[in-house]
Amino acid sequence: MATSLYDFSIPPLTRGLSNMSAILDKAAAFAAAKKLDPTVLAQTRLYPDMHPLSRQVQIACDTAKGAAGRLAAVDIPKHEDTETTLPELKARIAKTVDFLKTITAEKMSGEESRPIEIKFPNGAWKFTALSYLNDFVLPNFYFHTSIVYALLRKSGVEIGKGDFLGDIQ
Repeated sequence: MATSLYDFSIPPLTRGLSNMSAILDKAAAFAAAKKLDPTVLAQTRLYPDMHPLSRQVQIACDTAKGAAGRLAAVDIPKHEDTETTLPELKARIAKTVDFLKTITAEKMSGEESRPIEIKFPNGAWKFTALSYLNDFVLPNFYFHTSIVYALLRKSGVEIGKGDFLGDIQ
């Protein structure tokens, strides 16, 4: 059996989001134990010109749902980017995972060469479905999820590589 776009997209994106949600649970427990306002964690940054944790979660979710929608040629749900607390960010992740669960392997079957274009105000990027997944989606997704991990670790949340990777087998 050949490995498909689905195999390299939906399962790892779902797992990455689920692991990020579990990390946010640890962040909430850490905030409660330290009597910190959990909004502080949601707004923490690595550097002043970088997005805060809340935006990193939103971008990771947007990358996952955008990939699922584009690769399966279905409408991509719109999220308003208004989350400011850890529970709201977890709800955002849950909505994204719920959408990913609606995507089947059949919707992506044989679509590796299909053109995908992402438009921006000042231009566009053109890919095949396979290059979109390999060259944009996965690197972008893992960048933002690893920044969430780094921000929480920098803040003192006791998480490790195993939390980022989650259950591998």
